[in-house]
Amino acid sequence: MTDTRSFAALRYPRFRFYFLGAALAMMADSIEHVISYWIIFQKFHSPALGGFAVLSHWLPFLLFSVYSGALADRYDPRRVIQIGMALFMSVSFAWGLLFLTDTLEMWHAAALLVVHGFAGVLWSPAGQIFIHDLVEEPQLHSAVRLVATSRWLGLLFGPAVGGAILLAAGPAYGILLNTLIYLPLVLWLWKTPYARKAAQRPLRAIADIIATLREISGNRVILPMVLLAGGTSLLVGNAYQAQMPEFARDLGHAHADLNYSMLLAADAAGALIAGLLLESRGLLQARAPTAFLLAMLWCVAIASFAAASSYALALVLLFAAGFLELSFNAMAQTLVQLNAPAQARGRVIGLYAMSGLGMRTFSGVTVGLGGQMIGIHWSLALSAATLFLLVLSLSLVTRSR
Repeated sequence: MTDTRSFAALRYPRFRFYFLGAALAMMADSIEHVISYWIIFQKFHSPALGGFAVLSHWLPFLLFSVYSGALADRYDPRRVIQIGMALFMSVSFAWGLLFLTDTLEMWHAAALLVVHGFAGVLWSPAGQIFIHDLVEEPQLHSAVRLVATSRWLGLLFGPAVGGAILLAAGPAYGILLNTLIYLPLVLWLWKTPYARKAAQRPLRAIADIIATLREISGNRVILPMVLLAGGTSLLVGNAYQAQMPEFARDLGHAHADLNYSMLLAADAAGALIAGLLLESRGLLQARAPTAFLLAMLWCVAIASFAAASSYALALVLLFAAGFLELSFNAMAQTLVQLNAPAQARGRVIGLYAMSGLGMRTFSGVTVGLGGQMIGIHWSLALSAATLFLLVLSLSLVTRSR
């Protein structure tokens, strides 16, 4: 039975520490993007490198999420998370040294972006598995939603803090300072206990993906949620955020001012408010039909934003999109974790991450390349409409089964 009390997972002291540490780590990740992307743009003025930054961020999730989940199944997930944090810290430190010595070359930037992507794929599945040791099953939905909220909290405050650090300390010392923000989570993980036994199944890379797909093929909850996550990421994902400068221009704000920043922040603010409001009221418990309905409403919000000609309306729709995105994603993630067999939980969570995050690798094609041919507004609207029909079909098929 699900615990519907306000912020149920935060009643566990160890989860509170993990929530704060994860929020700090996500903020540090966002700060690194702010500083490193700015330097890359200033030094190379290369759209291709900017595209590679997106590719290198999501492609590791597509290729290695299941393997990463299998690692967390077989070994202590605390150590897997720490390895991911160590890679994050190493990348920030390397950026700082290259900035200080003015020796940054394009191949350096590409290599560091790849390592950063691998750091993320090590952290994500292991972090979700570790939640099961921090709370009991009735509080799992609360824990998943709060961890998702911590991610958006970091994404919301990261650009602001990163911009302040960039102005106060400069890019080199600023990104070196950013290395220290990962430390609280790393140090806490050394001391906090971990009681679960590791699985003894061998690591088999691609064979694990096939085996995991077979394991969930008959599950009437996990498979639809994996398909839901993959469809939303493939067809829309967060690709519209990369096109925000063009949307801002068409809404009458062509310059990088407060109005443009508010468009970028509205999505994250909606997700953050969703996490806080739903947790404080114990609303929207995890159910597959509700997840499908929220995803379809998200499609409507995204398509409406694509068609909006009013700046104020666009802000409202982006806020609603962020609210709905966190709601259905956290719900789908919870349903997967609750229904995953304990002996293969890491692999199943990794498969969900591969679908939900890895497929974002191609959302730039559906939205971005489509926008090049028919205009970004039509491209995003048609992608959202196609996704709406896909989610509706999934919902009907799941219900009929």
